Amino acid sequence: MSNPENDTRAADQRRFKLIPLDQLTPEQQALSDAIKSGPRAKLKSSGASKPGPLGGPFNVWLRSPGIGDLVQKLGEEIRFRSSLAGKLNELAILITARHWTSQYEWVAHHKLALEGGLDPAIAEAISQGRPPQNMDADETVVYEFSSELQRTQAVSDATYNRALDRFGERGVVDLISVNGFYVLVSMCLNVDRTPVPAGTPLPLPPLVK
Repeated sequence: MSNPENDTRAADQRRFKLIPLDQLTPEQQALSDAIKSGPRAKLKSSGASKPGPLGGPFNVWLRSPGIGDLVQKLGEEIRFRSSLAGKLNELAILITARHWTSQYEWVAHHKLALEGGLDPAIAEAISQGRPPQNMDADETVVYEFSSELQRTQAVSDATYNRALDRFGERGVVDLISVNGFYVLVSMCLNVDRTPVPAGTPLPLPPLVK
């Protein structure tokens, strides 16, 4: 993925160009209507709440409306009906965005994480690829589980059991799901080269490996 440090991602760098509303097929229109009438539309920071063509990952999903509808419904379940507290869900999303250096995903969810009560210092450490300090017990479990899963594609018995003790089996499945879903979102955004809002500096520096 191209990642120039001072690039604000002009819209013409998208691979999937925005589709004007009057050029949507009936299937695309149905998907657009479903997204714009769902719970995402109540969030001011969501592309679903803005007039005009759908942006973000929604613009990518319009290309395959059947898959797009299933994906957006899964995302709605993960975002709005998870057993995990909103702050913890958003923490897992930020960890995924950092692992994939998904600039748009980070911008979209950083504000939501802070609004949900995440300490800005925790988010800043994650953005820089550093282990955060002063996390509470639940944040620590989510951070360790998500980071290990993203890094090694598995979790140890110790990490699994800590998550199970804190959140139960449903919570573990919800935590796996939010990590996995936002990997898919990151892939769509990175392949598209979805731009961050005009004038917004890229928040995630390249990680030294």
